[in-house]
Amino acid sequence: MENNILNEQAIKEAINAIRPALQNDGGDIEFIKYDAENKNVHVKLVGACAGCPMSQLTLTNGVQRYVRETVDKDITVINDNQL
Repeated sequence: MENNILNEQAIKEAINAIRPALQNDGGDIEFIKYDAENKNVHVKLVGACAGCPMSQLTLTNGVQRYVRETVDKDITVINDNQL
């Protein structure tokens, strides 16, 4: 359980590190939850990112790639806007 808490904190730190890049384009990202069992990170893209046709690309090639590099290579980032 403690490892899951450490992972969640590391995930939040990774998202905060990439946040300025999204904000530069008028958007932002909010951490929703971390499902440790399935290694899914749920986020919500807001601002310009919420309706952007490139948001899925930003999520996978930007946010997910960075979180995988810094936290865990098996994590999947899910945009809850699209559920």
